[in-house]
Amino acid sequence: MPDPSDPDKNKSPWVQFGRYSQLAVMLPASTVAGWLIGSALDKWLHTSWISAVGLLLGIAGGMIELIRILLRDTK
Repeated sequence: MPDPSDPDKNKSPWVQFGRYSQLAVMLPASTVAGWLIGSALDKWLHTSWISAVGLLLGIAGGMIELIRILLRDTK
């Protein structure tokens, strides 16, 4: 019977690989998404500073999610 105190102990290596490869994709994806949304808003509103804000928000969002996943997995 699996030990309920350690749910990751008997998981497939492929499941663990999928969970941790998410970390390698998440931060760059959120950074690019923030920049793209900011650039689209720049073109729509005819400004030049919103893409930098979108870039910073994308980085911050990616870092927050990265920390949340790491804290969840290290329990």
